[in-house]
Amino acid sequence: MKEAADIEMKKPSGNTKMLRAMLVIGIISALLIVLAFELTLPRVQKLKAEALEKAIFKVLPGTVSTQAFGINTKGEFIEIENNDKPASTYYAGYNENEKLVGYAVEAAGQGYADIIRVLYGYNPNEQILIGFQVLESKETPGLGDKIEKEQRFLDNFKALDVSLSNEGQLKNKVVTVKQGKKQKAWEIDGITGATISSRAIGNIIGTSTMEVIPMLFNNHKMMDDIKSTQKQMDIHE
Repeated sequence: MKEAADIEMKKPSGNTKMLRAMLVIGIISALLIVLAFELTLPRVQKLKAEALEKAIFKVLPGTVSTQAFGINTKGEFIEIENNDKPASTYYAGYNENEKLVGYAVEAAGQGYADIIRVLYGYNPNEQILIGFQVLESKETPGLGDKIEKEQRFLDNFKALDVSLSNEGQLKNKVVTVKQGKKQKAWEIDGITGATISSRAIGNIIGTSTMEVIPMLFNNHKMMDDIKSTQKQMDIHE
């Protein structure tokens, strides 16, 4: 009986030691994870920034320099300084003659597997999209990832109509149609075998352009008017 009592008394002590050991291991593991995250974060951010810069040049063909803009409470463009973190950022691309090529816009939405992040280029003078690239996607390899690789699909975005009505809204919402059924300039010709993923791109682009394009166009027009007024003042002087 005494031996049995001694064993029972030892059990709690052993359990306590095990719990303490597990707690220490858990704390050390958490600290190592946080440390690894903090050490790798600058490099991850740098790589993402470099990838975004390359994507901007790709979706705005002919661009040699860029300028990042934020939007103030009045819906007007403001230049972003190094420490600024606006809710939304847009990128203006300029050619070798310092003429505007267009604006690069980030957008995101639900795909088949996870959230898809994309970048598209907008030419306000012609009111069309002129480029597109997937920034982040976990779509099924060999099927859903065709939205990143299939040239026929990417060609949809070389002159996709996003023109505005007299009221300043998109005339037609961008949509994805079945492969081979595209008839309108604002339609995206989908991908057979990657229907959900290609439709997701249509939803992402359609939703984003409805909101963003009128704002970009109005700001572009306002800046053009300012430049025109300044030029006339310079001529009279």
